[in-house]
Amino acid sequence: KLFSLFRTTSSAGPPAPQRALLQGQAEPERRQPGQSGDAPASHEAFRGWREKAVHDMSPYFCLFFVAVVAVFLSSAVLAFVEDLDDTFKDTRVNDVWLVDFYAPWCGYCKKLEPVWHEVGAELKSSGSPVRVGKMDATAYSGMASEFGVRGYPTIKLLKGDLAYNYKGPRTKDDIVEFANRVAGPAVRALPSRQMFEHMMKRHDVLFVYVGGESPLKEKYNDVASELIVYTYFFSASEEVFPESITLPELPAVVVFKDGGYFTYDEYEDASLSSWVNKERFQGYLQIDGFTLYELGETGKLVAIAVIDEKDPTEESGRLKTLIQRVAKEYREHFNRDFQFGHMDGNDYINSLIMGEVTVPSVIILNTSNEQYFLPSEPIETMEQLVQFINGVLNGSAQAYGGDGVIQRIKRVAFDARSTIMLSRMTVRMTLTRSRGRGLTDEEEEEEEERQRVAELEGPEEGENEEEDAGEKDPEEKKTD
Repeated sequence: KLFSLFRTTSSAGPPAPQRALLQGQAEPERRQPGQSGDAPASHEAFRGWREKAVHDMSPYFCLFFVAVVAVFLSSAVLAFVEDLDDTFKDTRVNDVWLVDFYAPWCGYCKKLEPVWHEVGAELKSSGSPVRVGKMDATAYSGMASEFGVRGYPTIKLLKGDLAYNYKGPRTKDDIVEFANRVAGPAVRALPSRQMFEHMMKRHDVLFVYVGGESPLKEKYNDVASELIVYTYFFSASEEVFPESITLPELPAVVVFKDGGYFTYDEYEDASLSSWVNKERFQGYLQIDGFTLYELGETGKLVAIAVIDEKDPTEESGRLKTLIQRVAKEYREHFNRDFQFGHMDGNDYINSLIMGEVTVPSVIILNTSNEQYFLPSEPIETMEQLVQFINGVLNGSAQAYGGDGVIQRIKRVAFDARSTIMLSRMTVRMTLTRSRGRGLTDEEEEEEEERQRVAELEGPEEGENEEEDAGEKDPEEKKTD
């Protein structure tokens, strides 16, 4: 369009006298020294044509410039993410790779695509050694199987002979933080108190090995290589700690969190890997579906205050405070077995237990076998909450749910019903949008009931399919 307009404007050209001037076929009108008066009409016309041409063309030149810049920038962004093929296995060994294994038909993969390009641009601009790629796992299924791809999208960081799965939120910041953490050394040194204090400000949970060479250090390094996907690991000498921090013996593994520090005890805490896995969360959390999924890997029961943060009440605040106090004041009693927190709303909990949890209330979930526990009476005091938790711990509290055969059948039926309801809701929303107006709940129920009655009874007397009233003649009916 731009060049077409340019040709049109150019072909029209200036008025005839000005074309003669431009082509050297006429002499410009010369003005004698001291001669006054306006410039010749031919010169004024030429100047006006030139200004008009520039004015008409300037928006198109701007659009053309913007288009060129956009194409350049998009090409640059795409260059940050490399398309991988079956030669990748042999060429990857000398680099650290962050790879998205996707399927072209996968909706979640399509949703991840723009985020993935942002990840590539961020890692490239920050000077990270991590290279970012993507592989069509359906086109290179053999290669995907070798890397253990079982679903789409699958995000893996490949570092030497090791492959680390990413299971966190699919946001740019979370994926970039994962890549930078895993790509670096499994254990990072804290050489000074200043560095230690800086890391304390950056991390809610901080694991530190203190001491020299020892069997405990070897175990710590192995655990760090295994669990670096979840958190950072550091090593330091005792001198980097403030005087207020005293360790009973060295070497030691210490976790700093919740305003204090706690030491691994080889005799009481079982394996170091299990201890780290349980201690990698703060004692009290705001819990959502993803956090609950992660907590399932710790083996802990999860005690939750179910509240409505958009409509806070005195009872909600009281239950939340009670859970927070138990998490802090009864850490020695419950920390090995329980994780504490609160959840906003009951939708997710309801889908888990296939029932209805009142808001506000307290519930304890066993994510390993899908059991849950509800207090037999409303929780009003700290003593009642502690008694309820002890009942769950010693087996005296009533357990609901589970993963038995009956519950599995119930789950299949529940999921099927949820899918049907979701499909009906989607259709209803689509129809409502097409009509250009919304329906109230009462109107929707009346409309559904009317349709059911109509299907059972058939059309009412005098009701015709055509909008116009009046009986058709026999020939028209035959044609219809």
